[in-house]
Amino acid sequence: MSTTSPAAWRRTDADGMAVASFVMGLIGLLLFNLVFGPCAIILGGLALARGTGRRGRALLGITLGAADLLVLAALVTADQSVIWQFGG
Repeated sequence: MSTTSPAAWRRTDADGMAVASFVMGLIGLLLFNLVFGPCAIILGGLALARGTGRRGRALLGITLGAADLLVLAALVTADQSVIWQFGG
């Protein structure tokens, strides 16, 4: 039988969500920002709501998720594409 309380499991899950939010937000700046951006925002918000001990990572994940969507909007506005293109 496990001696870990449900509150401890919930906080561990929230910490994992905060880290996942940060990683998804970071990856989303370069790849699939339409998918990773909203996921980072949602996971960061859930981590904060569940009382994560990694509050800074959750906030950074939310910020990066929003930046992902801003990059997507800039790409679509600039050249009507959602693909990064380096060079000419």
